[in-house]
Amino acid sequence: MKIQLTEIAGLTTRIAGPDGPTPLTAILLHGFGAPGDDLVGLAPYLKTRARFVFPAAPIELDGMYGEGRAWWPLDLMKLDAQLRSGKRDFSEVPEGLAEARAKISALVDEVGRDGKVVLGGFSQGAMLALDVALHRDAKLAGIVLLSGTLIADSEWTPLLPRLAGVPIFMSHGRHDPLLPFSIAESLRDRLTAAGAAVEWHAFGGGHEIPADVLDAADSFLSVCQDRG
Repeated sequence: MKIQLTEIAGLTTRIAGPDGPTPLTAILLHGFGAPGDDLVGLAPYLKTRARFVFPAAPIELDGMYGEGRAWWPLDLMKLDAQLRSGKRDFSEVPEGLAEARAKISALVDEVGRDGKVVLGGFSQGAMLALDVALHRDAKLAGIVLLSGTLIADSEWTPLLPRLAGVPIFMSHGRHDPLLPFSIAESLRDRLTAAGAAVEWHAFGGGHEIPADVLDAADSFLSVCQDRG
Protein backbone atom coordinates (compact mmCIF):
# COMPACT_ATOMS: atom_id res chain seq x y z
CA MET A 1 0.00 0.00 0.00
CA LYS A 2 1.35 3.40 -0.99
CA ILE A 3 2.09 5.77 1.90
CA GLN A 4 2.23 9.51 1.22
CA LEU A 5 4.11 11.74 3.67
CA THR A 6 2.82 15.29 3.86
CA GLU A 7 1.92 18.11 6.25
CA ILE A 8 -1.66 18.98 7.11
CA ALA A 9 -2.68 21.65 9.61
CA GLY A 10 0.93 21.87 10.78
CA LEU A 11 1.15 18.14 11.55
CA THR A 12 3.42 15.62 9.86
CA THR A 13 0.88 13.24 8.36
CA ARG A 14 0.93 9.91 6.56
CA ILE A 15 -1.86 9.04 4.13
CA ALA A 16 -2.61 5.51 2.94
CA GLY A 17 -5.26 4.21 0.61
CA PRO A 18 -6.19 3.42 -2.96
CA ASP A 19 -5.50 5.73 -5.85
CA GLY A 20 -8.31 8.04 -6.80
CA PRO A 21 -11.17 9.48 -4.76
CA THR A 22 -12.79 7.54 -1.94
CA PRO A 23 -16.18 8.11 -0.26
CA LEU A 24 -14.70 8.06 3.24
CA THR A 25 -11.64 9.40 5.06
CA ALA A 26 -10.66 7.79 8.36
CA ILE A 27 -8.33 9.78 10.62
CA LEU A 28 -6.60 7.68 13.30
CA LEU A 29 -4.64 9.26 16.16
CA HIS A 30 -1.87 7.33 17.89
CA GLY A 31 -1.43 7.06 21.64
CA PHE A 32 0.95 8.67 24.14
CA GLY A 33 4.57 7.60 23.77
CA ALA A 34 4.12 6.05 20.33
CA PRO A 35 5.99 7.21 17.21
CA GLY A 36 4.07 9.24 14.69
CA ASP A 37 3.68 6.31 12.32
CA ASP A 38 2.52 3.88 15.01
CA LEU A 39 -0.90 3.09 13.52
CA VAL A 40 0.11 3.18 9.86
CA GLY A 41 0.68 -0.57 9.94
CA LEU A 42 -3.05 -1.11 10.51
CA ALA A 43 -3.97 0.24 7.07
CA PRO A 44 -3.26 -2.96 5.06
CA TYR A 45 -5.65 -4.87 7.34
CA LEU A 46 -8.52 -2.44 6.85
CA LYS A 47 -10.36 -3.54 3.72
CA THR A 48 -12.82 -0.65 3.58
CA ARG A 49 -12.20 1.49 0.51
CA ALA A 50 -11.18 4.62 2.33
CA ARG A 51 -8.37 7.09 2.65
CA PHE A 52 -6.56 6.58 5.96
CA VAL A 53 -4.90 9.59 7.55
CA PHE A 54 -2.33 9.23 10.34
CA PRO A 55 -1.10 12.52 11.84
CA ALA A 56 1.89 12.55 14.19
CA ALA A 57 1.38 14.28 17.53
CA PRO A 58 3.29 17.57 17.82
CA ILE A 59 5.08 16.94 21.14
CA GLU A 60 8.37 15.04 20.99
CA LEU A 61 9.14 12.93 24.05
CA ASP A 62 12.67 12.34 25.24
CA GLY A 63 14.28 9.49 27.13
CA MET A 64 12.59 6.11 27.47
CA TYR A 65 10.11 6.79 24.66
CA GLY A 66 12.71 7.00 21.89
CA GLU A 67 10.86 8.54 18.95
CA GLY A 68 7.65 8.68 20.96
CA ARG A 69 5.27 11.61 20.72
CA ALA A 70 2.28 12.96 22.61
CA TRP A 71 -0.83 15.05 22.00
CA TRP A 72 -0.43 16.63 25.43
CA PRO A 73 2.13 16.05 28.20
CA LEU A 74 1.56 13.68 31.11
CA ASP A 75 2.89 14.00 34.66
CA LEU A 76 4.41 10.52 34.76
CA MET A 77 5.24 10.64 38.47
CA LYS A 78 1.65 11.58 39.27
CA LEU A 79 0.38 8.88 36.93
CA ASP A 80 2.60 6.25 38.55
CA ALA A 81 1.37 7.23 42.01
CA GLN A 82 -2.25 6.97 40.85
CA LEU A 83 -1.64 3.56 39.29
CA ARG A 84 -0.05 2.31 42.51
CA SER A 85 -2.94 3.60 44.61
CA GLY A 86 -5.59 2.44 42.17
CA LYS A 87 -7.17 5.90 42.20
CA ARG A 88 -6.99 7.94 39.00
CA ASP A 89 -8.55 11.32 38.39
CA PHE A 90 -10.48 11.07 35.14
CA SER A 91 -12.21 14.42 35.55
CA GLU A 92 -9.08 16.50 35.04
CA VAL A 93 -8.85 18.70 31.94
CA PRO A 94 -5.32 18.06 30.62
CA GLU A 95 -3.10 21.04 29.96
CA GLY A 96 -2.57 21.17 26.22
CA LEU A 97 -5.87 19.50 25.32
CA ALA A 98 -7.34 22.64 23.74
CA GLU A 99 -4.24 23.15 21.59
CA ALA A 100 -4.32 19.54 20.39
CA ARG A 101 -8.05 19.86 19.68
CA ALA A 102 -7.47 22.92 17.51
CA LYS A 103 -4.86 21.12 15.41
CA ILE A 104 -7.00 18.04 14.79
CA SER A 105 -10.11 20.13 14.13
CA ALA A 106 -8.19 22.00 11.45
CA LEU A 107 -7.00 18.70 9.98
CA VAL A 108 -10.57 17.34 9.92
CA ASP A 109 -11.76 20.49 8.13
CA GLU A 110 -9.06 20.16 5.50
CA VAL A 111 -9.40 16.46 4.69
CA GLY A 112 -13.18 16.56 5.09
CA ARG A 113 -13.63 18.76 2.04
CA ASP A 114 -13.68 15.61 -0.10
CA GLY A 115 -16.44 13.73 1.73
CA LYS A 116 -17.34 11.93 4.92
CA VAL A 117 -14.89 11.68 7.83
CA VAL A 118 -14.55 9.14 10.63
CA LEU A 119 -12.28 10.28 13.45
CA GLY A 120 -10.71 7.85 15.89
CA GLY A 121 -7.65 6.83 17.79
CA PHE A 122 -6.00 4.62 20.36
CA SER A 123 -5.59 5.51 24.06
CA GLN A 124 -4.66 9.22 24.27
CA GLY A 125 -5.56 9.46 20.59
CA ALA A 126 -9.04 8.12 21.34
CA MET A 127 -9.50 10.69 24.09
CA LEU A 128 -8.53 13.47 21.69
CA ALA A 129 -10.80 12.11 18.95
CA LEU A 130 -13.81 12.19 21.27
CA ASP A 131 -12.90 15.65 22.56
CA VAL A 132 -12.71 17.00 19.00
CA ALA A 133 -16.03 15.39 18.09
CA LEU A 134 -17.73 16.93 21.12
CA HIS A 135 -16.54 20.43 20.26
CA ARG A 136 -17.42 20.35 16.54
CA ASP A 137 -20.62 21.88 15.24
CA ALA A 138 -20.69 19.56 12.22
CA LYS A 139 -21.23 15.89 13.03
CA LEU A 140 -18.74 13.28 11.92
CA ALA A 141 -19.69 10.16 9.95
CA GLY A 142 -18.43 8.10 12.88
CA ILE A 143 -16.04 7.92 15.83
CA VAL A 144 -13.65 5.09 16.71
CA LEU A 145 -12.48 4.85 20.33
CA LEU A 146 -9.86 2.14 20.90
CA SER A 147 -8.92 1.77 24.58
CA GLY A 148 -9.83 5.34 25.44
CA THR A 149 -11.27 6.73 28.64
CA LEU A 150 -13.16 9.59 30.24
CA ILE A 151 -11.30 12.86 30.76
CA ALA A 152 -12.34 16.51 31.12
CA ASP A 153 -15.61 15.45 32.73
CA SER A 154 -16.79 19.00 33.45
CA GLU A 155 -16.27 20.01 29.81
CA TRP A 156 -17.52 16.83 28.18
CA THR A 157 -20.75 16.24 30.13
CA PRO A 158 -22.75 19.22 28.80
CA LEU A 159 -21.57 18.47 25.24
CA LEU A 160 -22.56 14.79 25.11
CA PRO A 161 -26.02 15.45 23.56
CA ARG A 162 -24.20 16.76 20.47
CA LEU A 163 -23.38 13.15 19.62
CA ALA A 164 -26.99 12.00 19.45
CA GLY A 165 -27.31 9.69 16.47
CA VAL A 166 -23.57 9.58 15.76
CA PRO A 167 -22.17 6.04 15.26
CA ILE A 168 -19.43 5.31 17.79
CA PHE A 169 -17.22 2.21 17.86
CA MET A 170 -15.71 1.50 21.29
CA SER A 171 -13.34 -1.28 22.34
CA HIS A 172 -11.62 -1.92 25.65
CA GLY A 173 -9.69 -4.72 27.32
CA ARG A 174 -11.15 -6.16 30.50
CA HIS A 175 -7.64 -6.35 31.97
CA ASP A 176 -6.33 -2.96 30.82
CA PRO A 177 -3.68 -2.00 33.43
CA LEU A 178 -3.58 1.68 32.45
CA LEU A 179 -7.17 2.75 31.79
CA PRO A 180 -9.70 0.78 33.86
CA PHE A 181 -12.36 -1.20 32.05
CA SER A 182 -15.02 0.10 34.42
CA ILE A 183 -14.36 3.73 33.39
CA ALA A 184 -14.71 2.78 29.73
CA GLU A 185 -18.02 1.09 30.54
CA SER A 186 -19.19 4.24 32.29
CA LEU A 187 -18.24 6.37 29.28
CA ARG A 188 -20.08 3.94 27.01
CA ASP A 189 -23.20 4.20 29.13
CA ARG A 190 -23.09 7.99 29.19
CA LEU A 191 -22.66 8.20 25.42
CA THR A 192 -25.55 5.79 24.93
CA ALA A 193 -27.75 7.78 27.31
CA ALA A 194 -26.94 10.92 25.29
CA GLY A 195 -28.29 9.24 22.16
CA ALA A 196 -25.10 8.12 20.43
CA ALA A 197 -25.26 4.85 18.47
CA VAL A 198 -22.55 2.98 20.38
CA GLU A 199 -21.12 -0.31 19.12
CA TRP A 200 -19.28 -1.85 22.09
CA HIS A 201 -16.51 -4.46 21.88
CA ALA A 202 -15.01 -5.78 25.10
CA PHE A 203 -12.11 -8.21 24.88
CA GLY A 204 -10.08 -10.29 27.30
CA GLY A 205 -6.72 -8.55 26.88
CA GLY A 206 -5.11 -5.36 28.09
CA HIS A 207 -4.14 -2.03 26.52
CA GLU A 208 -4.03 -3.14 22.90
CA ILE A 209 -5.83 -3.58 19.58
CA PRO A 210 -6.47 -7.31 19.02
CA ALA A 211 -7.19 -8.74 15.57
CA ASP A 212 -10.89 -9.32 16.18
CA VAL A 213 -11.33 -5.69 17.27
CA LEU A 214 -9.55 -4.52 14.12
CA ASP A 215 -11.88 -6.67 11.99
CA ALA A 216 -14.92 -5.26 13.78
CA ALA A 217 -13.64 -1.70 13.35
CA ASP A 218 -13.20 -2.36 9.63
CA SER A 219 -16.82 -3.50 9.39
CA PHE A 220 -17.87 -0.36 11.29
CA LEU A 221 -16.02 1.82 8.78
CA SER A 222 -17.78 0.07 5.90
CA VAL A 223 -21.17 0.83 7.47
CA CYS A 224 -20.17 4.47 7.98
CA GLN A 225 -19.09 4.62 4.36
CA ASP A 226 -22.43 3.30 3.09
CA ARG A 227 -24.62 5.34 5.41
CA GLY A 228 -26.29 8.29 3.74
